[in-house]
Amino acid sequence: MSLNKLKIEATYKSADTEEFLDRIFYRKVGYGMAVASKAMGITPNVITFISIIFGVTAGHLFYYQNTTINLIGVLLLITAEALDGADGQLARLTNTYSRFGRIFDGVAGNLMFISIYLHLSARFVVEGGTGWIFLIALISGISHSFQSAMADFYRIFYLYFVQGKNKDIDDLNEVKETYAKLSWLKSPFKKFLLRVYINYRRQQNLLAKNVRSLYEFVEQKFNGLTPSWLSEEYRRLNKPMIKYQNILTTNTRMIVLFITIFLGNVLHYFLFELIILNLLLVYFVIKEEIIHGYLLSFAKAKKE
Repeated sequence: MSLNKLKIEATYKSADTEEFLDRIFYRKVGYGMAVASKAMGITPNVITFISIIFGVTAGHLFYYQNTTINLIGVLLLITAEALDGADGQLARLTNTYSRFGRIFDGVAGNLMFISIYLHLSARFVVEGGTGWIFLIALISGISHSFQSAMADFYRIFYLYFVQGKNKDIDDLNEVKETYAKLSWLKSPFKKFLLRVYINYRRQQNLLAKNVRSLYEFVEQKFNGLTPSWLSEEYRRLNKPMIKYQNILTTNTRMIVLFITIFLGNVLHYFLFELIILNLLLVYFVIKEEIIHGYLLSFAKAKKE
């Protein structure tokens, strides 16, 4: 393995959870962006802000029924996605990780897709479609939020149980206390980010009960250090689920988005979001909860 490949892999969250397209393209490009940004003194949050500009602009370019303009939009969105990965890679390179940076990164992704959904809907209406498309887009956006939230939630716990990484696991009550202490006048941006994050965490907690129970059991009974026998069993059962996590996040939906844009019927993208991805979400969450229910029983039996 080359030294450069080792350096790039050092900026992964986890080799297990990295998607194929991320490994062969986005993480390599993102690493180059992160190294260049480090040399220029650019912070992860600045990269996130730049990614928003690229992503929101891409959404606007999808409004036009023009192949060349749409292609530019595709390139901008791919660049935005690379930047979205680069900010995390830079944070790991420079050890400048922060909760607000992580939340800002999530908000950036939402802003990009809000722009995309709004411009696709406007395009659909201009081309003679019904105005109901905006309601369909809204429901699709809510679905998208749940899909990404749950995929991210289970990925965070995979890193905790398999690799002992817990920096992304926040106590919701502590987050609420931090939010209450902030002033809208003095810290409006941070307070807004925490408000968004609290809602995001509520979405996750709404559907994921057993994984939280397993986490709390390990924290209480094993002082937050997952025993090797539990870590191995966890990885054995959950690694096959990672492919579903990846489908529910960004790359797959971007591929479908590009196809529907160039075919000229954006309604197909929203139907993919509402039907295919929501069915997958239901299967994914039910399966994960069954797995974590078993793992909780397994851990309790071993502890006794």
